[in-house]
Amino acid sequence: MNGEIVMHSPVKKMHNETTKYLCGLIDLYVRKNKLGFVGVEKIMTALTRNDYEPDICFFGRAKADLFDKKQTLFPAPDLVIEVLSDGTAKRDRGIKFQDYQAHGVEEYWIIDADDRFIEQYHLVDEQYQLIVKYNEGTIRSFVISDYVMPVQAAFDEAVNMQAMAAIFQR
Repeated sequence: MNGEIVMHSPVKKMHNETTKYLCGLIDLYVRKNKLGFVGVEKIMTALTRNDYEPDICFFGRAKADLFDKKQTLFPAPDLVIEVLSDGTAKRDRGIKFQDYQAHGVEEYWIIDADDRFIEQYHLVDEQYQLIVKYNEGTIRSFVISDYVMPVQAAFDEAVNMQAMAAIFQR
């Protein structure tokens, strides 16, 4: 970060499950509706000040259609989702928040797997505005067309499976 190499440590099981649940659900919806590309964990986004590997990111068709199969560096995504961990929470809410905002990442979700809530930020006039901080109900994406999901689908396997089934039925 800012020229300093940051070593990543292993994550808690609940962090990994939340990442899998969200990525699976969003990726299924995006692929079914041919809306772009969903990347998970090792997608290196090259920004001016720092490069990041978001837990989950989404690129709409305008960007995704330009990607090459052998591409290793990617532009700023349209949506970034970071699942907090003990070692990353300060960066996810600090330098990453600032960098994603400065590079026009339109939507940013910060997920707290411990307390089971989602914070959703939307870029308005080049500044992130907190839209919701939910641990229940549904969340609607600004950049993934017509995407709505139950918040608990990020944390509860049964709710996640119901949400996946609903996507298949549409």
